[in-house]
Amino acid sequence: MALVQIENVSKIYQTGDVEVAALSDINLSIEKSSFVSFVGPSGSGKTTMLNMIGCLDMPTTGKILVDGKQVDTLNRQKKAAFRGDVIGFIFQSFNLFPVLTAYENIEYPLVMIKNKPARQRKEIILNVLDSVGMLSQKDKFPDQLSGGQKQRVAVARALVTQPKLVMADEPTANLDKESSINVIRLMRDMKDKFGTTFIFSTHDPRIMEEAEITHTLVDGKLA
Repeated sequence: MALVQIENVSKIYQTGDVEVAALSDINLSIEKSSFVSFVGPSGSGKTTMLNMIGCLDMPTTGKILVDGKQVDTLNRQKKAAFRGDVIGFIFQSFNLFPVLTAYENIEYPLVMIKNKPARQRKEIILNVLDSVGMLSQKDKFPDQLSGGQKQRVAVARALVTQPKLVMADEPTANLDKESSINVIRLMRDMKDKFGTTFIFSTHDPRIMEEAEITHTLVDGKLA
């Protein structure tokens, strides 16, 4: 069974009296342990697609199944619980808490979402820090880290809850070439190590080259 199944999905936004079709009649499936990118020009529907799959937004019509659950029928509370159990997120602006250390940023979802006991949290966090090569930087605050290091912490935070699916919206947009390549390779390694499915929206040709499957969106439709 596919990890993500999208059936006849459309998304229409109302702007005043004008209706804008962000997505139009999308059908696709994404298998487990995949490395998938959505590409296309600005306004093509990439971020909307990720928001649909990530349960941050719901379709106007159609059906979305993630890990066998029809997520478009869930209420707000159940969607939040589902995201916490199944989905991790990586953002282009890192979205790290500036007053928390790298360790504490990674710990945050284990406290707020998983409610793991302290001893268990420590073991999990140290393991994931080691996996992303940031163990020696665990006590530093975000403003003491480079862009590439911040994104490594963001990857670790996304993976610490052991999600089946990680959504990454333009994850290399704020990184230099070397950092971008390192982060992409890190995520490929994490996919191979943990079997996690990664889904990206991107303009970055380096991610497109690494992706196993690339879906192109143009004006809200799959090209």
